[in-house]
Amino acid sequence: MANEENNKTPVNGEMLIAEILRMYPESAFVLMNCGMGCIGCPSAQMESLHDACMVHGIDADEVVKYLNYELGLTAAE
Repeated sequence: MANEENNKTPVNGEMLIAEILRMYPESAFVLMNCGMGCIGCPSAQMESLHDACMVHGIDADEVVKYLNYELGLTAAE
């Protein structure tokens, strides 16, 4: 569902890393801040954000919240 304020789709854990980077190139910096330094690796083309977080031992729900907040897609909780 698109964010009504800016007509942009919020990030969710089922989205592929590559899809997120295509939609929001500025997300690269945010993802690297979360400990996801492998955003340029081939796995990012077919790995969901949730799966990548699991591999890196990072809480996917927290990353989704942080990404959406930093990208201006949701308000702070």
